[in-house]
Amino acid sequence: MRAATGSGERGLRPASKGSRTSNKNDKAIIVIWLWGGPSHMETFDLKPEAPTEYRGEFRPISTRSAGLQICEHLPQLAQLGDQIAILRSLGHDSPGHVSSTHTLLTGYPGEVAEMPPFRSRYPDFWSIVSKTRGERSFGVPVHVALPTLRYNGSAYLNGGLDPFVVSADPNESRFHVPNLALERLSTTRFADRLDLLKRFDGYRHSIDDRASDSMDEFNRKAASLLTRGELRRAFEVEREDHRTRERYGRHAVGQRCLLARRLIEAGVRMVTVDFPHVPGQKAFSWDDHASVWNIFTEMKLRLPVLDQVTSALIEDLRERGLDKEVLVVVMGEMSHTPRLSNFQGQPGREHWGHTMSVLLAGGGLRMGQAVGATNRRGDEAISRPLKPTDLLATLYDYFGISPETAFISSAGRPTRILPDGQPISELI
Repeated sequence: MRAATGSGERGLRPASKGSRTSNKNDKAIIVIWLWGGPSHMETFDLKPEAPTEYRGEFRPISTRSAGLQICEHLPQLAQLGDQIAILRSLGHDSPGHVSSTHTLLTGYPGEVAEMPPFRSRYPDFWSIVSKTRGERSFGVPVHVALPTLRYNGSAYLNGGLDPFVVSADPNESRFHVPNLALERLSTTRFADRLDLLKRFDGYRHSIDDRASDSMDEFNRKAASLLTRGELRRAFEVEREDHRTRERYGRHAVGQRCLLARRLIEAGVRMVTVDFPHVPGQKAFSWDDHASVWNIFTEMKLRLPVLDQVTSALIEDLRERGLDKEVLVVVMGEMSHTPRLSNFQGQPGREHWGHTMSVLLAGGGLRMGQAVGATNRRGDEAISRPLKPTDLLATLYDYFGISPETAFISSAGRPTRILPDGQPISELI
């Protein structure tokens, strides 16, 4: 066991590879997080032969990969069938959004209260990668969250591992990232302020060494953000070609996906895009309960947006030669029940994690395939059953991190980053 202590316009180019140490350390990831739990029965694992109370309204269509089918409302992704892989047999037993997120992102059962405060008992994937891999390019944040990251936490790891959060909407004409520009502050005055900040070090260290270390890391990153011109330019989405912006879609999620690509080019290692809803729809998540809204009406609004932004991102990365070093993952924390529910004549599906689908693209992994399968009702894995630990082991392997890596927990014991699990061989 490997133990560790808890301590696109012209001129915008990928970060220099000279600042990186190995192929594995060159890797990056973009996660499009479908909070609420996208139903596999309406996205990547449709069951047209299932009984009426299971199959729903939508039909599957063929993709460019033989035998791989996805929803009819994802036609652009279907054209990229040879560039995507779908996990169809992933499952867990956590019932709620918070517990499911904890299970999926830590690999440990989601024993987390569904009401605030949401405190992760184990460090999540983002924290582990930030801790073990660190910066992909010197002075650039390891992880940027657009516009948030739900229920995440570094648990017993040292501080300084939280993402740099950008809550502003890059589709707005006055998109601005606070504290990212020197504005009217001269370089001399900026240096003076940093010097003044250093004078507080002795006082802070005398209070709390751990908190002080976190603040030191935070201040270093803040100073870097203010002084690195290439990273500041990455946030200037308005510099992007008009056709590229339209390709991603002139809405918040589309421009966040475009911004994600720009940030990866600037040297960020991980970008998460929270995609809970699109303009003009009632739903505030992918949580399709019958008692809240009609799942088919809402999916007809969401799926074309998911189709547009995901296909644009996959194609854009490939065209720029980044598809081998950037992995795209599309997932939520759960799925929804294969069997339809009904509330006053309105169809929907309830919480369900036992069978769910995850889409991956790029990263140098094997594409053009579906891994695992569910039965004709979509409620049981009948081949290659996978657990969240298998998905996480695959992502850790992608970054060159051994699943046997351990950190000292708050109880003072070496604790592995995963309790079990193996990288998914079909992808590697």
